[in-house]
Amino acid sequence: MKVGLFIPCFIDAYFPEVGIATLELLERFGVEVVYPRDQTCCGQPMANSGFEKDAAATEALFVRNFSGFDYIVGPSGSCVHHVRDHFTAVEQMGDVADIRARTFELVEFLHDILKVDAFPWARFPHKVGLHNSCGTLRGLHHAHASELHEPFFSKPEALLSKVEGLEFVTPSRPDECCGFGGTFSVFNEAVSSKMGYDKVQDHAAAGAEYIVSADNSCLMHQRGCAERIGVPMKFIHIAQILNGAEA
Repeated sequence: MKVGLFIPCFIDAYFPEVGIATLELLERFGVEVVYPRDQTCCGQPMANSGFEKDAAATEALFVRNFSGFDYIVGPSGSCVHHVRDHFTAVEQMGDVADIRARTFELVEFLHDILKVDAFPWARFPHKVGLHNSCGTLRGLHHAHASELHEPFFSKPEALLSKVEGLEFVTPSRPDECCGFGGTFSVFNEAVSSKMGYDKVQDHAAAGAEYIVSADNSCLMHQRGCAERIGVPMKFIHIAQILNGAEA
């Protein structure tokens, strides 16, 4: 199995440790991983801001970079959601539809494709609050959405439950948006901040030591909110825990 490693631009710039953890984790399971060095932004910020046509060049570059792989895997639910469901600025010909269908977020790739049943190297003896971003929850269907009254399921929880010592704690409003929303946090700063404050306080009230997510953008936003209001919370990407990160 040959996988193209898709590392979103903000992870590359601000959270390279998450990209490294993703690479190492995939290689632990015998996956051949290639990192196309010409990759840049997938075009999500432009598309989300209403400039869909301006994303065409970045989408075309993505197609060129990731043609020929069995799968494309990235540690960002929102970016993968864009590629798979909103990647429409580039002309839909040739490899485009195939690449969109073969692009997976890390959690769903481990759960659905590799069907991983153990992480023997991982130990994380902490109380953890799980944050499913809106894109992963309602776009990629990482877990049941409570407002739909679906039967319970959670792919990230299923994976994290295999980590020794990890204890889940649940906030009172687990599916509530944290307020990041990409450019929403820029153009609606006050609302975004209040939502973030509410979110981290809800996790803190549940007893969480760490908030873990498959979306570093949400973690970045919540960490800033926690620091501003003095909530002593830590934040970590799921790839790091599954790869055996020590607290």
